[in-house]
Amino acid sequence: MAYKINDSCIMCGACEPECPTGAISEGDTTYVIDPDKCIDCGACADVCPVGAPEPEE
Repeated sequence: MAYKINDSCIMCGACEPECPTGAISEGDTTYVIDPDKCIDCGACADVCPVGAPEPEE
């Protein structure tokens, strides 16, 4: 299961440098996680101040 970034994202950019596979990029209104690159490690969720990255259901 890949992570996704929900609408709580405040575009702070804290998550992008933490991703070991480079799966996170800046989108129009939120950061976006490429599910094909995401390894479900949770590093992005650990640094997000608003809890925007979450496991996909």
